[in-house]
Amino acid sequence: MPVTPRSTALVTGASSGIGASYAKRLAARGHDLILVARRADRLEKLASDLTSAFGVSVRTVIADLSSDAGMAEVANILVSDTSIDMLVNNAGVSYLGASMEIAPEAIDTLLAVNITALTRLSRAALGGFVARNRGTIVNIGSVLAFKAPPIASAYSGTKAYVLLYTRGLQAELKDTAVKVQAVLPAGVATEIYDGTILPLDQIPAELVMNVDALVDAALAGLDRGEEVTLPSVGDLDLWARFDAAQDALFAASQTGTPAPRYGV
Repeated sequence: MPVTPRSTALVTGASSGIGASYAKRLAARGHDLILVARRADRLEKLASDLTSAFGVSVRTVIADLSSDAGMAEVANILVSDTSIDMLVNNAGVSYLGASMEIAPEAIDTLLAVNITALTRLSRAALGGFVARNRGTIVNIGSVLAFKAPPIASAYSGTKAYVLLYTRGLQAELKDTAVKVQAVLPAGVATEIYDGTILPLDQIPAELVMNVDALVDAALAGLDRGEEVTLPSVGDLDLWARFDAAQDALFAASQTGTPAPRYGV
């Protein structure tokens, strides 16, 4: 993608995994960066490395996006810094298990980071993006947006929200030059496999994508103009048929008459 002068990308959850890989790849493309995460030591080390390697400006913001104060701090940056023309909503948490086994506090954190923060930051960025008629939002979701295993009801629900929210934004912005992409990874070798789901060595290696390969694929999809990028899906017609089926189902629901099978 062409980079305009003083183009800045803000990446959340940037201290490791997908976020850190996005930071590296975007720095290599010439973007200045604002990196957001909770872990100051990792973030400062990454910022120093990227500045040395690519000569870009890197600002770090230590913020907890599960808190209202953290969301507000980052949202204010997105509103006030007119050099920002890319937002990567990567920050996310995962708590898996049967619904009654997950603590209420964990559910609150899951919803705050995966849904509320992503929505508030997108809204904060969009004001400037639309006014300047340029900008890109990348929302990191999951293929679990399509399926809710018994241990992932809440997590899958948050990722389904990410997908539908992104699709709605795309429809809203269709007459502008602002782009919004949903990236839906499957298994990726990140710290999410710290015991929260399964130890990484218990998952067949062929089912887990390298994090840099994932981000390279996601950026290639963005360059290709994909609205929804499924890095591990070879047959893109599967997505086309799925999307068309959703449209057909919605269209079929638009009647005020109960279906005959209900005998009403």
